[in-house]
Amino acid sequence: MTPPDGQQTFTFDFAPQDRDIDENGHVNNVVYLAWMQDLATGHWRARLPAEEQSKWAWVALRHELDYRRALLPHETAVGVTWIGDRRGPRMDRFYRIDGPDGEMCAQGRSEWCLIDAGTRKPVRVPDWMSEMFR
Repeated sequence: MTPPDGQQTFTFDFAPQDRDIDENGHVNNVVYLAWMQDLATGHWRARLPAEEQSKWAWVALRHELDYRRALLPHETAVGVTWIGDRRGPRMDRFYRIDGPDGEMCAQGRSEWCLIDAGTRKPVRVPDWMSEMFR
C-alpha cells in the first residue's frame, strides 16, 4: 500500500523501546496500533491551526492492521499516513510502517468520525478540512 500520486502525507520515525518488544523478540502488535494513533494525531496537529483543533475531535470507529515483517529490537521504523475518502462525518486514513531496510512491516486503515468538540456529536467533514490533508 502506498499513497496515491500527489497525495499529501505525514511521516514520523519510531524507535521501539524495550517495553515494545514481546516474548517473540519483535515489536508487539499493539505497539503498531499505538503508532497508527500517533501518526494520525501528529498529522492532525501539523496541518490544522491550533484554534481550529480545539473545535473538533476524532473518534475511531474501526482499525485494520496487516503485518508483513517483524520489526526487531533496535530497528527504527518509518511511519507514513494519508487520508482517503470521506463520507459525511467519516473519513478513512491509511498507514504504512517500514523497517530501516525500506521493507514494509505493517500497513493499516482506520475509519474515523469527526465530532464537534462542544456538542460531542458527529458532524460532516467540511470541504476545507478535507482539502488541508489532500
